[in-house]
Amino acid sequence: MLLLALLHVACLVLVAALLVGAGAQDLRSMQIANGFSLAIAGLFIVWAATGLAAGQMSLEDLALSIGCGMAVFAVGAAAFAGGVLGGGDVKLLAAVSLFAGSQRLPGFLIVTAITGGLLGLAILAGAPIGRPAMAGAGPLRARLRGGLPYGPAIATGGLWVAASLGLT
Repeated sequence: MLLLALLHVACLVLVAALLVGAGAQDLRSMQIANGFSLAIAGLFIVWAATGLAAGQMSLEDLALSIGCGMAVFAVGAAAFAGGVLGGGDVKLLAAVSLFAGSQRLPGFLIVTAITGGLLGLAILAGAPIGRPAMAGAGPLRARLRGGLPYGPAIATGGLWVAASLGLT
């Protein structure tokens, strides 16, 4: 049982590290490598299996988590088609939603949205964040066209999820 608990916690620590890496990469390049989302989804499989084996997760919880990930991916794909989100953002949101499940999904999305809003305000105010930093503190029109690296916001929401899961 102790081994399962350690594996459970190790998965959350690795997810946190991957989220930090994804957020940092998005800040630098406005792209999130598929490997981050795939690794997080893979860790979910291990985390869920240990949760099931330890009796900390039910099959219903597992089904709800998968359903949440699929729903977030579907909404994110529509946002991608509309040019609102990048593909890496959609995949990272969906991967983290697996861990959030139905209980933590609203909190995850709220923390992510608030952080994204603060990043957007910082960029509009001329903060050197992401691609707009390459153009300097140019006119407002240039900052608006530069895009918003949303990976750090998703990472912040995901870190909230991992921390809340680690406390339970």
